Amino acid sequence: MESKGSWTVADAVDYNGLPADKSKTGGWITAALILGIEVVERLSTMGIAVNLGTGALAVATKLPELRPPTCHHGEACTPATAFQMTFLYIALYLIALGTGGLKSSISGFGSDQFDDKDPKEKAQMAFFFNRFFFIISMGTLMAVTVLVYIQDEVGRSWAYGICTVSMAIAIAVFLSGTKSYRYKKSQGSPVVQIFQIIAASIRKRKTELPQSIVYLYEDTPEGLRIEHTDQFRMLDKAAVVTEGDFEQTLDGIAIPNPWKLSSVTKVEEVKMMVRLLPIWATTIIFWTTYAQMITFSVEQASTMRRNVGNFQIPAGSLTVFFVAAILITLAFYDRVIMPFWKKWKGKPGFSSLQLMAIGLVLSTIGMAAAAIVEQKRLSVAKSSTQKTLPISVFLLVPQFFLVGSGEAFIYTGQLDFFITQSPKGMKTMSTGLFLTTLSLGFFVSSFLVSIVKKVTATSANGGWLADNINHGRLDLFYWLLVILSGINFVVYVICALWFKPTKSKDSEEMEKGKGFSVEDC
Repeated sequence: MESKGSWTVADAVDYNGLPADKSKTGGWITAALILGIEVVERLSTMGIAVNLGTGALAVATKLPELRPPTCHHGEACTPATAFQMTFLYIALYLIALGTGGLKSSISGFGSDQFDDKDPKEKAQMAFFFNRFFFIISMGTLMAVTVLVYIQDEVGRSWAYGICTVSMAIAIAVFLSGTKSYRYKKSQGSPVVQIFQIIAASIRKRKTELPQSIVYLYEDTPEGLRIEHTDQFRMLDKAAVVTEGDFEQTLDGIAIPNPWKLSSVTKVEEVKMMVRLLPIWATTIIFWTTYAQMITFSVEQASTMRRNVGNFQIPAGSLTVFFVAAILITLAFYDRVIMPFWKKWKGKPGFSSLQLMAIGLVLSTIGMAAAAIVEQKRLSVAKSSTQKTLPISVFLLVPQFFLVGSGEAFIYTGQLDFFITQSPKGMKTMSTGLFLTTLSLGFFVSSFLVSIVKKVTATSANGGWLADNINHGRLDLFYWLLVILSGINFVVYVICALWFKPTKSKDSEEMEKGKGFSVEDC
């Protein structure tokens, strides 16, 4: 029979603060409750992002006092009052604040429901990241189809009201699992820990490192220690014991001053965060190409023939092909690739680094396809005088599908990488670091557009990105993105080969004893 210790999770506690019992806490049931609140968040956020305008928004669009009077064509419109605009901005900022807090925590909390020291649960965690993105993509699909239709055809207050009620139900469901969740023990602020180790290493910059690591300070329990690495040895000086590093408590016990002395494990945790940065930097370019795809592709679509029988597809609705590509790719990966890879390689799918590499390659190919289609569209525009060009909008589908598939791989890869390769006490911070790749990608996109417009605007036709897309050279801009993406991919491969995952000592022993290997490049 197994010992009682094998039924508990070493670094997690239950609702009562006791060691988490595997049979009563965590697993797929609790993870499903967490996924439920995320799908509703996607429904609300994407519904608003696609078609501006949740509880406060529902009230603002329903009560006459909180919105300007209806304005008909040809009439002088009454502008919104300062109070009405204030209420609107408060509602929007509340959504942004809630989304930021939710997205930076929910993936980490979901992964906490699986014990990464247990081979079976570690494999389940790999499936969790894949299904996590599948679920939020379903929320996005409902937002850009059903919710947008309700906003346009029924009323915005109804749509936002549905979001509010859905979120309330999701919160109730989420809270129902309170006693079944696994909670990781708090280890203090990761930001403070990083500054403490940097301060201690700078203070001891002239101190010689010992020849053996056994002389470095370590007070972490044996089972939770992280194996020492030789990278960033400057930080190791924070674990060198020198005079004045310890302070006396009121009980006369000597304890280390964290601003002067840190354990080897804490130093290695900071090293883990530093190792994430090269991979973090080389994934930003994907979101730059993504930003171009959802802006200029819609502009391309607006000039092309979009009729299906008597129905004309709105240019903005082509976003559905993105979501469809994501759902199809994730389903195929989950049902075909992962079982095949497990049978062939003995691993539950590609590693996170491999997933990101595939995403970068697909996005590069997608931009190349976009450039070729734009060359075709421009050739038609030069020989046509019609406002709607005699060329089918469905020629844009390959670029949407390729970049959408790339997003499926890179998002799940990033999520897995930044969660599993970060210290346990820094998961929220690591998730936030991952989310900044999205925002920085859009910033880089705007910067790149500004530079290209400035450099090419001297030409007679208004440059590559002319106000009239038919007079510009968007195809050359796309080829520029292909070149930048190709260079970035080479740099990414170098960084991926340089990156080596850090292992805790107990997981290393588990791998030796059970033959379970961690993912590699």
